[in-house]
Amino acid sequence: MRICIFCGSSAGNDPKFAEAAVATGRLLAREGVGIVYGGGKVGLMGIVADAALAAGGSVTGIIPQSLVDSELAHAGLTDLHVVTSMHDRKTMMADLSDGFIALPGGAGTLEEIFEQWTWGQLGIHTKPCGFLDVDGYYRPIGEMVARMVENGFLKPEYAAMLRFETDPAALLAAFRAYVPPPRKWLPDAGKVKA
Repeated sequence: MRICIFCGSSAGNDPKFAEAAVATGRLLAREGVGIVYGGGKVGLMGIVADAALAAGGSVTGIIPQSLVDSELAHAGLTDLHVVTSMHDRKTMMADLSDGFIALPGGAGTLEEIFEQWTWGQLGIHTKPCGFLDVDGYYRPIGEMVARMVENGFLKPEYAAMLRFETDPAALLAAFRAYVPPPRKWLPDAGKVKA
C-alpha cells in the first residue's frame, strides 16, 4: 500500500503541524505503507519524508524539473521522479498511490486533494481521500462539505467519501476499511481502472 501525502511547502507557524507530519511519516513507515509525495525537501513535505525515512519507510517523490532547478528536491528519497510539469506530477502521484491524505497546507494542497476527491466521485478511481485535521485546521472545510450537502450540491454518500480525522492512525484505519459508493449514474464506472 502507498499513500500520497499532500501538504505545505512551508511548516506553518504552529509546531503542531510539524509534529503531525512527523507522526504521520513514522506511522506509515511502521505500518509498512509507502509514501508518495511532491518530492520537496522543505516545509511539511520535507518533514514527513524525513520522518518516514528515519523510521525505515519507503518514500517516493515526484517533482517538476523547474523545482529541481530551484534546488527544492529532496536528495535522500527511496525514489525521485523528475517530470516536466505540475500536471505530470499530479498524474504520476495519483497513479502510484492507493489513497490520498492532506496534511495542513495552502492552496496547492487543497487543489490536489479536491481533485482526487472529485475523481473518486466520478469513478476515475476508487481510492480513499482524507484530511488530517490538526488542531481544527480543516474544520472549516468539513463544515463547507456539510453545507454542500445541505444545499443540494453534493450527495451525502459523496460527502462521506472524504474522511476527516485528528489522528493519522484513525485515518489509516478508515482507508483500509474504505468501500467506495456505487456510481449508478456513470455506466462505465466499473470499467475504469482503479
